[in-house]
Amino acid sequence: MSITIDKLLVYIDRPWWKITGVFLVFSSIFTGLLMPVPALPILHETIRNLYFHVPMWMAMLAVFKISIYGSLMYLRTGDQRYDLLSLECVKVGLFFYVLGLLSGMLWAKYTWGAYWSNDPKQNSAAIGALLYSAYLVLRNSIEEEQKRGRIAAIYNIFAFPIMIVLLFVLPRMTDSLHPGNGGNPAFGKYDLDNGMKLAFYPAMLGWSLIAVWITTIRFRIQLIDYLKNSIN
Repeated sequence: MSITIDKLLVYIDRPWWKITGVFLVFSSIFTGLLMPVPALPILHETIRNLYFHVPMWMAMLAVFKISIYGSLMYLRTGDQRYDLLSLECVKVGLFFYVLGLLSGMLWAKYTWGAYWSNDPKQNSAAIGALLYSAYLVLRNSIEEEQKRGRIAAIYNIFAFPIMIVLLFVLPRMTDSLHPGNGGNPAFGKYDLDNGMKLAFYPAMLGWSLIAVWITTIRFRIQLIDYLKNSIN
């Protein structure tokens, strides 16, 4: 049974998951900056960026997944509120997408020697960002509400798997400096000790919850405006 928009609004009002997100983020920042990290060549203290770089991508994926739900439900029901939900999810997801790119570029500067080295992972991430930016451009180019909602929903449903291929499949098929791609081992296999895991995994969950929280706030604002316009 799918969750209706009305049930979703009820779940949004529950404070426990928001409190959990704030607690996990602050605790992971505290432990991530203060706890000792493995003495690794090249990386050194920059490995602490793992507590921020990867959680940004996890937060992005969390809200993008919700946007898919909104798009599917809009095509099924025609309820404009689902279209608004998808839109706000994509906007917040793009925000965390950019944070992931910027934190990755900063990390690359101190480990690879340049902010942008045309690594396959970086190039694929840039293409993925353009893919979702095009979603917003597409929406703004269509004036009729229902037509805009249907086309945007279909585009969003297909954009997500393409983005997954760009980020997690194609870079693994070629040489890459990025951990976990092109034969380069991932962090979790060799480099993460138990201390880092205490900060890393809570950070991924915490930032994902924060991203969802931001999305719900933006969705409520857009929903209020939509209801006002419907009444007028």
